[in-house]
Amino acid sequence: MNIIDELEWRDAINQQTDAEGLKALTEEKSISLYCGVDPTGDSMHIGHLIPFIMLKRFQLAGHRPVILIGGATGTIGDPSGRQTERSLQTMEQVQANVDALTAQMKKLFITEGDNQIRMVNNYDWTSKINIIEFLRDYGKNFSINAMLAKDVVASRLESGISFTEFTYQILQSVDYLHLFKHEDVQLQIGGSDQWGNITSGLDLIRRKEGSEAKAFGLTIPLMLKADGTKFGKTAGGAIWLDPNKTTPFEFYQFWANTDDRDVVKYLKYFTFLTKEEIDELAEKVATEPHKREAQKMLAEQMTRFVHGEELLDQAKRITAALFSGDISSLTADEIEQGFKEMPTFETSKESKNIVDWLVELGIEPSKRQAREDITKGAISMNGERVGDLDFTVTADHAIGGRFIIIRKGKKNYSLVKLAD
Repeated sequence: MNIIDELEWRDAINQQTDAEGLKALTEEKSISLYCGVDPTGDSMHIGHLIPFIMLKRFQLAGHRPVILIGGATGTIGDPSGRQTERSLQTMEQVQANVDALTAQMKKLFITEGDNQIRMVNNYDWTSKINIIEFLRDYGKNFSINAMLAKDVVASRLESGISFTEFTYQILQSVDYLHLFKHEDVQLQIGGSDQWGNITSGLDLIRRKEGSEAKAFGLTIPLMLKADGTKFGKTAGGAIWLDPNKTTPFEFYQFWANTDDRDVVKYLKYFTFLTKEEIDELAEKVATEPHKREAQKMLAEQMTRFVHGEELLDQAKRITAALFSGDISSLTADEIEQGFKEMPTFETSKESKNIVDWLVELGIEPSKRQAREDITKGAISMNGERVGDLDFTVTADHAIGGRFIIIRKGKKNYSLVKLAD
């Protein structure tokens, strides 16, 4: 299957500048293509993954991807998709973010000995352009009228846009021109909000290199969930690739909880499963949705891809323990991940009667209710039912010396931290 045909089957193409020309070029030879990300933070989130996974698909089809980290454009700020001006970061912060994203990209996309994916930083060439060169060699090729007509700028005219952000599309265009000339890059891909920047780059290439220059642009669709909300956001915020920002367990759970209406779309967008494998899972969604096999496969594929086999196993182990109630099988670190969003209480290591302990923490509203719940067998500690009103809670009950898990009823968990 030609790479363009595969992307179309995966519903991963939104706009193309020349669909027939690009398909013919990819059938004729192995091409170089690029996608960029600006270092606005020290980690990517899952929304960033989509175009870079597309780059990986091109590589698997025999093409040569280039990953661009925007060390220069990140100091300016892309106005795309924003109604307000970005706050400028210090150069030191931008560089720290560049280092973090570079390491993240290498971990995800570049295996040892893999020389097919190249990484570049646009600061390397942009920083060498002085203001006179910028205005004469590049600015002269951009019409203010055309720039104002771009959606990304037009949408900001009412609320306001600085000259700095206004010039962003010129800088991104310079990137494409540089990569076209020096890295033989003939295709830029990006999110749907990058269409204006991509076409500006193509215009610059043709003005500088001639109207017959073979360069193309392609965007991916805006990702929305079936309920109309933005993909990749939860009540707790974005789903990050950095395990210190979003734990592997939380990452796994995000995918495992995918709506039936979205799961096949996500399998197509994010995984490298074949059409036959995805069609089989789609059939199971239709006939046996309660088994959630597609969601489990999606969660496994994505967690393995981003965090590796060991942390995938950990996420599955936490999930299984929460489902079965066998909390004692977990380590303290796994408990910290699995119970991160659950009600949390802190207490001393002093030994206390279970009734007094539950009331003092606030897990039970009164001693009468505590005694009633214990007598009925509704209280469990670390997965073991507590039925003795004279039971004494000690520091020895804490898993890893740090946590005690209390379950009240079938689903009401509380995390109790023992103070140092």
